[in-house]
Amino acid sequence: MSKTAKDLTAGTIGGIGQASTFRIILHTVLVGQPFDIVKVRMQTAPKGTYTGMLHCAGGILKNEGPLAFYKGTLTPLLGIGVCVSIQFGALEYAKRFFAGQNIVRGRGGEGGRTLSGDQLFVSGIFAGLANGVVSGPVEHIRIRLQTQPNINRTYAGPYDAIRKIYSAHGIKGLYKGQAVTLTREAAGYGVYFLAYEKLVQREMATKGIRRDQINPAKAVLYGAAAGYALWAIIYPIDMIKSRMQTDGFTPSTGQKYSSTWNCVRTVWRTEGIGAFTRGLGPTLIRSPFANGATFLGFEMAMRVLDSI
Repeated sequence: MSKTAKDLTAGTIGGIGQASTFRIILHTVLVGQPFDIVKVRMQTAPKGTYTGMLHCAGGILKNEGPLAFYKGTLTPLLGIGVCVSIQFGALEYAKRFFAGQNIVRGRGGEGGRTLSGDQLFVSGIFAGLANGVVSGPVEHIRIRLQTQPNINRTYAGPYDAIRKIYSAHGIKGLYKGQAVTLTREAAGYGVYFLAYEKLVQREMATKGIRRDQINPAKAVLYGAAAGYALWAIIYPIDMIKSRMQTDGFTPSTGQKYSSTWNCVRTVWRTEGIGAFTRGLGPTLIRSPFANGATFLGFEMAMRVLDSI
């Protein structure tokens, strides 16, 4: 099996580990998705709508019922394996590229595989941009479904949303908010993979062990830490993305923002700096479990595939 095929396969398993195997489904879907919808609702609601995470969750439960917490769940379930596969496939491709450069320059240790911080950051940016091509429309559809009311729904489900948006607005409509999505993915995954790989490098150097000898629990721990690093960098960008992807498509359909920058300025002027961190609480609760599971799935899959 080629290295690229191994990377894509391991990435897919990492994604499945985050969203589809029985044990992780109980967390990510039954537990994780309610936190995600609360985050999105808090990000996109007018200032003063919710006093906090519990107020938002209580309002959803009271007005829409418990099943409302799982609106838009099907979209990430179907897309997460593809997204994580692309992330790790692109990341490992970039890492091999830089390892090759290190060999030529006589640095980076055995096989040039000990990459510098700059190399890891750029590798993460590349992974994020590659992932953004798929994650943009996937998240757009999810957010549309999460924020629509139960009564007089615009979309019956993911397929109906895709069909209606494409019919009315074409590919551009499906990729609404793509500029800010790519910004978020590039910055976020640059930091995400830099943090994780540096922690792995430190573990290997400190204990004098190979990567495949690292305790799996450490992969979970380091993945959780990387997830926090990611959200620390991208959360304000993520809020703007949510605003853009719930905005109207045209002035006649309720469009508030003419561009990403217009959205930033409008939110800053009308709601203040607090709007850029609204909904952070549920994100921080959900993040360590999802990201720990992703890296654990990837590392375990790579160990199996490397032995083939």
